[in-house]
Amino acid sequence: MQYRFYIIFIGFIGVFNLSFSLKISNPALANQSAHMYTYLALGDSYTIGEQVPMHDNFPYQTILLLKKEKIEVADPVIIATTGWTTDELAASIQEHNIKETFSFVTLLIGVNNQYRGRSIDNYQQEFTQLLNHAIGFASGNAHHVFVLSIPDWGATPFAEGRDNNKIANEIDTYNGACKEIVLAHQCQYVEITASTREHGLDIAYLAGDGLHPSAKEYAIWAERLADAVGKTLKE
Repeated sequence: MQYRFYIIFIGFIGVFNLSFSLKISNPALANQSAHMYTYLALGDSYTIGEQVPMHDNFPYQTILLLKKEKIEVADPVIIATTGWTTDELAASIQEHNIKETFSFVTLLIGVNNQYRGRSIDNYQQEFTQLLNHAIGFASGNAHHVFVLSIPDWGATPFAEGRDNNKIANEIDTYNGACKEIVLAHQCQYVEITASTREHGLDIAYLAGDGLHPSAKEYAIWAERLADAVGKTLKE
């Protein structure tokens, strides 16, 4: 099996100052043996694992946990870049023109919509479109699409001097809309926001920038996701 890695660095003004794009092109997916599951991860910096080694992000930690349960999963195909909003992720999906389908799909997007002050109506519309894309990538099986809640960056040292309560309230509004759409489409919702608030000021759970999660925080997300995915794949 051969993988191609593309790393792109671009400037970004706002909550994320460095953009890192990891995209894995896997033309051999169609040749995977019947027992090998495939995984597409869609998102932003929280999906690529900004400032942590690639294998410490939550998609890679998730497949390692699944393998421990004798569920064989190929390395994840990741479409994500630091700073992306819903429309930017949608544009990249269109650009990639993905033809494959996957055993399961994850989606985590919206923090940059909130940061840039976009309306909740705009998020609901664009997130719904992304969720429909994700369902299509899961061969139309909505139950195999897993949406992670948006972390609260306002609980981190990066947000010092900002209105933390305002950020938390806006994140809650976004997550409320997200969950409602996810459940209406019969996809699965994985809550991880509370953990980011609980560990927001603990440097052990933060990357060096004081904003993004460390491998230790991603391990919590991966455990919750792997539990949900494992139960689903065994059904």
